[in-house]
Amino acid sequence: MTEIEVGEIFTLSDESNEEQEVEVLGAMNVEGAEYIAVGFVEDIQTETEEDIDIFFLKVEEDSEFSYIESDEEFEKVSAAFEKIMDEQE
Repeated sequence: MTEIEVGEIFTLSDESNEEQEVEVLGAMNVEGAEYIAVGFVEDIQTETEEDIDIFFLKVEEDSEFSYIESDEEFEKVSAAFEKIMDEQE
């Protein structure tokens, strides 16, 4: 599996095949599974005081991404990301 780096930019397609560029904001391992936190490039590059939307994706063994399916899984990944961000400040 190729390691995904913070700052890497790639394109995701949604359910309606609309493409969006996202930037990796963080990578973390939670209970043996790899996850990345991403934000829309357009939002990140726009200098504003508003918060940006952050999405978490699970990195599968074939380097494909999947959405987090349960609230419990989301809470664990979100807490891990917050901890990483707090340590960087």
